[in-house]
Amino acid sequence: MKALIETRNTRPERVFLVGVEIKSRARVDTRDSLAELGELAATAGGEVIGDGVQKLEALAPATFIGKGKAEEFAQFCRRNDVDTIIFDDDLSPAQSRNLEKIFNCKVLDRTALILDIFAQRARTREGKLQIELAQLQHLLPRLTRFWGHLSRQAGGIGMRGGEGESQLEADRRKVQERIDRISRDLDTVRRQRATQRAGRQRSQWPLASIVGYTNAGKSTLLNTLTGAGVLAKDILFATLDPTTRRLKLPTNQNVLLTDTVGFIRKLPHGLVEAFKATLEEVVQADLLLHVVDISHPQAEEQIAAVNAVLGEIGAGEKPTIMVLNKLDCVGAGGDRIAGPGVLNRLQERYPHAVAISAVTGEGTESLLAEIGTQLRPKREFLELRVPHDQAAVIARLHQVGQVISRSYRGPAARFKVRIPPHHHDEFAPYIVSRDE
Repeated sequence: MKALIETRNTRPERVFLVGVEIKSRARVDTRDSLAELGELAATAGGEVIGDGVQKLEALAPATFIGKGKAEEFAQFCRRNDVDTIIFDDDLSPAQSRNLEKIFNCKVLDRTALILDIFAQRARTREGKLQIELAQLQHLLPRLTRFWGHLSRQAGGIGMRGGEGESQLEADRRKVQERIDRISRDLDTVRRQRATQRAGRQRSQWPLASIVGYTNAGKSTLLNTLTGAGVLAKDILFATLDPTTRRLKLPTNQNVLLTDTVGFIRKLPHGLVEAFKATLEEVVQADLLLHVVDISHPQAEEQIAAVNAVLGEIGAGEKPTIMVLNKLDCVGAGGDRIAGPGVLNRLQERYPHAVAISAVTGEGTESLLAEIGTQLRPKREFLELRVPHDQAAVIARLHQVGQVISRSYRGPAARFKVRIPPHHHDEFAPYIVSRDE
């Protein structure tokens, strides 16, 4: 245990990755997933020393991969002073214990690695509670000798634990008590979010949520459109905690725009459950902006992964604008090239898609126009006649409505406008009847 703590302080944790290629899974999918696992390991602070893939007809119940292949990988890891083995799929508690005996070092699966990254990124109390809940639920059946005393802040990837006692059974009891306490706290958070949501609904402003694969440019887009100042870096899961800002459209309509946590292939189900309080913002949204990194070679696979998570949380049928981001990284102007014709294919598949660069601002005017078009059914078309001496009413009309045409001739100004329905009573005295 002591050596594991010290590796964090002296050098990056040395990591070996393991994947399996089974008959039902294409080889390219296995390599792509393993490459993404390497990115995740680097994000968590590890140094990838090597990786290995075994072809299998079926997974080994006791050790996930074959015992002979595990011994072969273990010899490589001992020669190269590897600290941590990370498998690209979920391991059962028994598999984890058996593999730890073979490798004689820390063994993690993809879920534990993602949870560790989330633990590093969470900043708000809500985010930290959600991550701790998911970590503890994942940890509970996996308590081993590497978790000898849960009150220690163990160093290294996947070793951030909570408070506890030294004996294994006492540890389990303490973990379960902590899970129950966090669950109660998150119930309070959900009620608070419901209260906040009710307050926003009283303003009658529609809610648009930005969703997408991690590192697709969601936070950059929020910053570009609203000046939110959210952290935006070229790393996986740069931000976790949702941020909501007001966006004023060219149609003079106010929209609440929320940036949400990024999705990923094989997103742990427990993490989705823990983040339900946050993801409710997606479920309650009137419109989704699905941001896609079109410069990524697996852009279409990433779209499918995001759609799968949206379906899991009950937001699969929401009105959606596909935002094809990172135009500045494609072709002659960028250093990454997506698959051939991916932009054209996506534009054909999604007729209302908008191609943009959140970094340069290219295409954002078209995106704002499309958002206004998608939300237009929530506005009421009226023809108004306002006396010239009612300057405050005219100013208010320009503030809350979209003025389509205006005429100041005659004893009163005439307007054709679109306004949110909840402003109808405010302008009712000035509505022009059909007889006029």
